[in-house]
Amino acid sequence: MTRAIWWIRRDMRLSDNKALVAAASNGEVVPLFVADQQLLASAGASRVKFMYDNLAALNTDMGGALVVRQGDPRVEVVEVAKAVGAKHVHVSADFAPFGRRRDEEVRTVLAANGIMLHEDDSPYVINPGTVRKDDGNPLQVFTPFFKRWIHVEWESAPRITPKFADASSLDMGLPLGKETSQVLMTAGEKAVWERWSSWSAIGLDAYKDARNRPDVDGTSMLSPYLRFGVVHPRQLLAALGSGAGPDHYRSEICWREFYGDVLFHKPHTAWKNLQAKMDAIPVDTDKKAKERFVAFTEGRTGYPIVDAGIRQMLSTGWMHNRVRMIVASFLVKDLHLPWQWGARFFMDHLIDGDIASNNHGWQWTAGTGTDASPYYRVFNPFGQGEKFDPDGTYVRSWVPELSDVDNKHVHMPWTLGMLAPTEYPAPIVDHAAEREEALARYKKVTGK
Repeated sequence: MTRAIWWIRRDMRLSDNKALVAAASNGEVVPLFVADQQLLASAGASRVKFMYDNLAALNTDMGGALVVRQGDPRVEVVEVAKAVGAKHVHVSADFAPFGRRRDEEVRTVLAANGIMLHEDDSPYVINPGTVRKDDGNPLQVFTPFFKRWIHVEWESAPRITPKFADASSLDMGLPLGKETSQVLMTAGEKAVWERWSSWSAIGLDAYKDARNRPDVDGTSMLSPYLRFGVVHPRQLLAALGSGAGPDHYRSEICWREFYGDVLFHKPHTAWKNLQAKMDAIPVDTDKKAKERFVAFTEGRTGYPIVDAGIRQMLSTGWMHNRVRMIVASFLVKDLHLPWQWGARFFMDHLIDGDIASNNHGWQWTAGTGTDASPYYRVFNPFGQGEKFDPDGTYVRSWVPELSDVDNKHVHMPWTLGMLAPTEYPAPIVDHAAEREEALARYKKVTGK
């Protein structure tokens, strides 16, 4: 019987997987994962752990057929393919800068050995680079992108029962990964659909408004599973009906696709401003700035909603999306630090850390990216807390020092004066003053 390799990257599922279907069409499937140390070195401990947890769950679903190799994919993929007699390697395409370079190098080495690399699927509903203007140029604003994206046809993969080959002699086993004390989400496809079933029944219709409330269960929290392809966005779109909640959920899936498209066309924007004119705005990088950044990363800024978000991420590897925007605005507009510092910090700790969504999300808040929130829009952390966490439920969940502070003062505990909790720090900066400083820097550069 002929054999083909299913090289697993960001498609850790058996259902609706076109790469797996294509591999199975050739006969027996050898499911292969390569622990690429070059890639893993830049990933935080929590994301690596969550990835391995999902691989372990997938391996169980496959009856233990997974082959794990550690090393350079340019070497390992070829060696495994030759060892099992496979002439075809099937993957879900990678559109990020690093992945594109790696895949072209692997393709070249495979071809030299008479083996073909096939890109049969993608982490996206519509591949980056597909949705364009009538003149063929990329779209740089979300709404026009969405209006075209929503009408592009797509198909789910057919249901199959693949036959997995026994290649256990080639398996090196999953690495232990980095140590982490975080309590992460449950891994595996079963966990995805249990979460979707329980949440969508009560939360989907209210999603448009409830998604901004970190104090309620207003979001599906499936972004970590989307990150590793434990679920495909096609599957979520197929599960959506109509209405304000489902429609807005659909648009949020498109934001993920839009940022993937932007990075595909402009890979330098992973770490550089999309709007080059914003390079002129000064940022602080001196000793005091670094000290403030440390306080920021430890969740002790004295701003409860900011600290709650940081501590949630440090504890669980996930942060509520509205809070991510508040936290990002605070770093850029109140602390005047480079958005790249915050983006790297998030990538070190988020289990859903995705270079396109994370870094372009930071650029949106920083006012430097596509479809950006204007730089002069400065989130007020007090007002945001009072509006979206009105009873302080979210803050108290992650900042126990404020557990006994009443609702009126929980977002501004220092206003209690002598009654303020001594174990919680005072604000490290004055928001009103720093807002004016941010606007002054912007005006000096732009004249607006």
